[in-house]
Amino acid sequence: MNVQEVSYLSIVSLVFFILPIVIINYKLGISINKKIFFSIGRMVIQLTLVGVFLQYLFDLNNPYFNFLYLVFMIFIASFSTVKSCDLNIKKFIIPLFLSFIIPNIIVLMFFNAFVVKTDNIFNAQYMITIAGMLLGNNLSGNIICINNFHNNIRENKEEYYYFLSISANKIEALKPYFKNAVLSSVNPTIASIETIGLVSLPGMMTGQILGGAIPLTAIKYQIAIMVAILIVRYFGAILSLILTGSKMFDEYDILKNR
Repeated sequence: MNVQEVSYLSIVSLVFFILPIVIINYKLGISINKKIFFSIGRMVIQLTLVGVFLQYLFDLNNPYFNFLYLVFMIFIASFSTVKSCDLNIKKFIIPLFLSFIIPNIIVLMFFNAFVVKTDNIFNAQYMITIAGMLLGNNLSGNIICINNFHNNIRENKEEYYYFLSISANKIEALKPYFKNAVLSSVNPTIASIETIGLVSLPGMMTGQILGGAIPLTAIKYQIAIMVAILIVRYFGAILSLILTGSKMFDEYDILKNR
């Protein structure tokens, strides 16, 4: 089964459906039209450049270059988390980098070696594409987790200080906020797993089917990647709180400014 080619003209034709959005936004005073076109333009440029580079990377398929690119992806995810959570880059970039690289490398290597069972676990076709899916979900999970943790403590600081005042240690006082932050991170993934196939057909599965794979093969890959995403997102959230925790509080266990 051959993949049906999508022409550039066909992609451009989708702009026809953007025009009503622009008109409605203008009439309602919703100031996002510039942002929409900027984001679409940026996406086109980024994906075009990434596509060219990935084609080169796949053709070269050098394990050292593949691993270096993976580390680069993890660094960008760490930097994006720092920026999105409005954290101090000097203090938090290394802890967050570790919170990304530890679960992602472990799960990715296991996935390639024992789930996909590829002869070369550094094969760019599997390493880069699967890492991209894991990191993308880990990134959103860490941002939700850290923001939830910070905001919850600030909104309930009297309760937090009360626990400290009655001789609770920092771990005991932070437990409810820690628990809530982790839940806020993994609940969207759990909800997605519960409804997958009924509400939506996810990208990896549809991509494989469009690429000619039989549905059952695509389903097996999708089940495996969803479980891997849940694992990475869960441990990534916990590690992001543990590794950044020492820098979030002063010597009196008071939450610092970001």
